[in-house]
Amino acid sequence: MPSFRLAEIAERFELPLQGNGATRIDGVATLQNGRDGAIGFLANRQYRRFLPGTALSAVILGPSDAPSCPVAALISDDPYLSYARIAALFIPAEQGGDRAIHSRAVVDPDASLGANVRVGANAVIERGVVIGSGAVVGAGCVIEADCAIGADTHIASNVTICRDTRIGARCRILPGAVIGSRGFGLAPSKHGWVEVPQLGRVVIGDDCEIGANTTVDRGAVEDTVIENGVKLDNLIQVAHNVRLGEHTVVAGCTGIAGTADIGARCLIGGAVAVLGHLSIPDGTRINAGSLVSRTLPEPGNYSSGIPVQAAEVWNKNVARLRQLSDFVSEMRAIQHNNDDSED
Repeated sequence: MPSFRLAEIAERFELPLQGNGATRIDGVATLQNGRDGAIGFLANRQYRRFLPGTALSAVILGPSDAPSCPVAALISDDPYLSYARIAALFIPAEQGGDRAIHSRAVVDPDASLGANVRVGANAVIERGVVIGSGAVVGAGCVIEADCAIGADTHIASNVTICRDTRIGARCRILPGAVIGSRGFGLAPSKHGWVEVPQLGRVVIGDDCEIGANTTVDRGAVEDTVIENGVKLDNLIQVAHNVRLGEHTVVAGCTGIAGTADIGARCLIGGAVAVLGHLSIPDGTRINAGSLVSRTLPEPGNYSSGIPVQAAEVWNKNVARLRQLSDFVSEMRAIQHNNDDSED
């Protein structure tokens, strides 16, 4: 396990140091469940109560919390961001040597694998696939014909990447993701539904993350596009011809319908539903559980839905909501009668 002097970490990440720089750090832990040798962070004031008694060897925190820290500290204007960068020092190293292809992997002779590519057991890589140097393909993955995977991209186990998909460099595809399957395109006829061919691709930029069991459908005519730096959580549905602008983040269980155009640097909360053929401008925030049913006119912070309530309150409110139409009709009738009496 790697170990660093706190002074080394402070210097590497350009953070002011408070306390003993010789303190050895070999991992991370939370404030309330700290241990000797671990570093944690304080970014949310509700956890401030755990700071006085923490067993951590060091804490990353803001300037206002530094005077009350009982252990060594790194001072940051954004403790959570600094923690994210520091915690990466302790990611377990990948094992394996140069170009490690498992004996039970199936790699088509027409596929092209760069230097130091690793392929796990029972993975299948079909003809015409190009994989950049340093990439990892996990056990049980299927990469269909004519796909291109960028350098240093890590594809976890049991991922399916369908034909002609393009994935950039330094991406992370988590277990069970399906990228490039056919979009849900159906045309009605008097004899039933006729499948609309999905002839586009999925094109994913650099430094993206696709979460576990997330699905990204191929385009119907043009491509489904996920631009650089986009991060998708687990269990997300991205339909055909969707475009996600660079550095947008989408939380779990969100569904994005076909041809939605979502701008750059958007934050979309969990369980959001985005209907098709609409646009969301750059820098927009959609809070969890919202329904986006129309194009949003300008960036902002948007919500919909009703927060959870006690059941008896909810039942009363629903009963009153059902009466709302009758109430409006009665008010209009009263207003009409008043207008007539004034005449």
